[in-house]
Amino acid sequence: MRGNLRFIIGGLMALFTFLTYYCKRSVNDVTGEVQHVDMTAQQEIALGLQAAPEMAQQYGGIHPDQQAGAAVERIGQQIVRSTKASQTPYKFQFHLLADENTINAFALPGGQVFITAGLLKNLKTEGQVAGVLAHEIGHVVARHSAEQIAKSQLTQGLSGAAAIAAYDPNNPRSAVGSAAALMIGKLVTLRFGREDELEADKLAVDFTPKAGFDPRSMIQVMNILDQESKGSNPPEFLSTHPNPGNRIGHLQEEITAEFPGGVPAGLKP
Repeated sequence: MRGNLRFIIGGLMALFTFLTYYCKRSVNDVTGEVQHVDMTAQQEIALGLQAAPEMAQQYGGIHPDQQAGAAVERIGQQIVRSTKASQTPYKFQFHLLADENTINAFALPGGQVFITAGLLKNLKTEGQVAGVLAHEIGHVVARHSAEQIAKSQLTQGLSGAAAIAAYDPNNPRSAVGSAAALMIGKLVTLRFGREDELEADKLAVDFTPKAGFDPRSMIQVMNILDQESKGSNPPEFLSTHPNPGNRIGHLQEEITAEFPGGVPAGLKP
């Protein structure tokens, strides 16, 4: 009876989780994709603004070089003005973080975009900076954070249901099945992360030339990241980011598809 009750409870939890996730659908105005999200754009903006100070503090705060920070803001806003990002409700702001050692860039939901001084000092051209910022803008307009929250709720709910159904307090070996269910949920979430990175790359290939920058500069950024990693990247299967070498191939395919006759002349490298 107890075993049957666990299966019933687990099944009901799984059903409720599925229904909750799949009933929340909306069409993304930029990508045209049907998405499962549980937040409005205004909620994303509020969440990003609330989290921004704490995130900045983790990287030593905002960099004191106001001229460099203004250059990052200028390039970022140029991309926003020139693309569909300007037609979204998101309030984009671009921040240069003081951390000179960490190589990173990220975006919070709603339009708060950050790049570390450690990454910026490795970039040689405005086109390379534009490629990084356009990638992060892509994350925002594709609503990846909102999707990740919804997907996380789905995988956690299903994993929890599976754990309840599998675990038997009178059979310690069943704990192995519960742990496996939780790990599967984690790996599914990581796979979603890799797909988001590739979609953000694709959007950046679209955004950068519209703002006057050469999309091939993004390949240069990947080469820089690959060189800086010095082989320290985790295996791609366990990473939310595809390794730079693999992303180069995807970028080349996207650039060729976008410009089958060759990249137009006159774009800033």
